[in-house]
Amino acid sequence: MKTNYEIRYAAHPEDAKHYDTTRLRRDFLIENLFVENEVNMVYSMYDRMVVGGAMPTDEKLLLMAIDPLKATHFLTRREIGIYNVGQGEGIVSVDGKEYRLAFKEALYLGSGDRDVYFSSADPKKPAKFYFNSLTAHRNYPDRKITKADAVVAHMGSLEGSNDRNINKMIVNQVLPTCQLQMGMTELAPGSVWNTMPAHVHSRRMEAYFYFEIPEDHAICHFMGEVEETRHIWMKGDQAVLSPEWSIHSAAATHNYTFIWGMGGENLDYGDQDFSLITDLK
Repeated sequence: MKTNYEIRYAAHPEDAKHYDTTRLRRDFLIENLFVENEVNMVYSMYDRMVVGGAMPTDEKLLLMAIDPLKATHFLTRREIGIYNVGQGEGIVSVDGKEYRLAFKEALYLGSGDRDVYFSSADPKKPAKFYFNSLTAHRNYPDRKITKADAVVAHMGSLEGSNDRNINKMIVNQVLPTCQLQMGMTELAPGSVWNTMPAHVHSRRMEAYFYFEIPEDHAICHFMGEVEETRHIWMKGDQAVLSPEWSIHSAAATHNYTFIWGMGGENLDYGDQDFSLITDLK
């Protein structure tokens, strides 16, 4: 197995106004999450969130304590939320205890010195584990979460091109966490817009992971300040970092699904400062 990581530093909004396409993609886009028998991570200075992916085929992949953590185990001072976004069943082993995750099922693991391994039930149909991790001040119990456990909010309409279900899965209405909040939004066929009207929440940052996008289609992620927006064109199975000062919205050439993960000082999902669509520039 192989573990790769990189560090991404935080940007001031005044500086980000001057970034060109290359710089925007380098600082915020995470392109290569899934490589066979590798664990790939980005250690972000936005609330110290780690965004990563693991794709085991014929090997068990250890969730290693990368050097920036300065810890004996990855979860020593961290909590983590894991989703299986691959078509094959995945297995997460935590000190020998196995959790089996089907497509779109999630797992929350609390902090503590434990060995975590990723594997696939069938190497010919590998699982893809997407994860977000944040610092944790205490341990909360591990728990598997399915869509049946989620708090579901239906929003938008087909007429508005944003008919979608927001599945709140790793949130404080479902289970206790220190600061991690994650969920999965599924757009209906014919709908392409998410998180519109746009909003910001300076109390926390966010990461978006887009998937279920056909290979010949793309998604355009919008970021930046309300009066100084920018965009990043993305493909499926890619993630993007969203600073606390930035909007985070998207439109695609096809309907899609995305996983949102949040970290910061506020666990209230509804804590958002909305902007009018007509105010965007």
